[in-house]
Amino acid sequence: MIQADKVTKKYNKSAVLNALSLEIPDGSIFGLVGVNGVGKSTLMRLICGVLRADSGIITIDGEDISKNPASKGKLAFVPDEPYFIKNADLSRMARLYKAVYPTFSKARLFELALALNIDCSKKIDSFSKGLKRQAAIILAMSAYPKYLIMDETFDGLDPAVRTAVRRILFEDAALRGMSVIMTSHSLHELEDTCDRLALLHDGKIAFDGDIQSIRTSLIKIQTAFDGDFSREVFDGIEILSLKKYGRVYELIARGDKERITEAVRIKNPLFLELMPLSLEEIFIHETAALGYSFDEVRTDETK
Repeated sequence: MIQADKVTKKYNKSAVLNALSLEIPDGSIFGLVGVNGVGKSTLMRLICGVLRADSGIITIDGEDISKNPASKGKLAFVPDEPYFIKNADLSRMARLYKAVYPTFSKARLFELALALNIDCSKKIDSFSKGLKRQAAIILAMSAYPKYLIMDETFDGLDPAVRTAVRRILFEDAALRGMSVIMTSHSLHELEDTCDRLALLHDGKIAFDGDIQSIRTSLIKIQTAFDGDFSREVFDGIEILSLKKYGRVYELIARGDKERITEAVRIKNPLFLELMPLSLEEIFIHETAALGYSFDEVRTDETK
């Protein structure tokens, strides 16, 4: 298990992470989301021991990562910009990984390279951005880590490769109990891949939980009335958004679905329809509720 307890990290006296606490259970595929510059990459580097926290502690299976270098052997890190030795091919990189990870398997490397159609004898410098990311993923997973940490996991990967990588991640999580911690700008990818998700905001974890709970944390309703109405008629309900499109209203609220639906129904609407919310919509409304302003053209919104 990975645990962060009141972790603070500053750059030029400005706190990127501020007394952040987080728990990542074993065997989970854990997604970390947040707006650009919020500190996702910093948190990953702290977990890996690449950076040291200014205060607080990060433990891997109960051991302080900053005081137990051997704990780093349980981790494999795929950064947003992977590093390779100049003019190296995958076979040469495999020798480097083998020196660092006793569990590294060259047979696994060849197996994964074959599955992703990568030539192990070709110079990695000649690879495209997507192929370089595939190479980094192959090397990391061939080390059989207990914890695989991936920054911008699917960046540059085509749809077929993304599907293949997800399958491999699922298999390792299910069969070996490997935990995966990942970020991605594609919330759709995280929704299809992760079983847990955390939102990083203002240096802290704003919320975290399993994907299903997050999906049902907000409710979206489309409805219409003979006359106008406003937020005030829904006293006691936490409304995140109320927009009007002609005579149709779109209501997004937090709370119990049955209670909110009944609160709308007793207003005698012309119609009432529950609508699905994507993870991206939930992310936008949760961050907006936390005070993050999105520069976007909005439709008429009822105050």
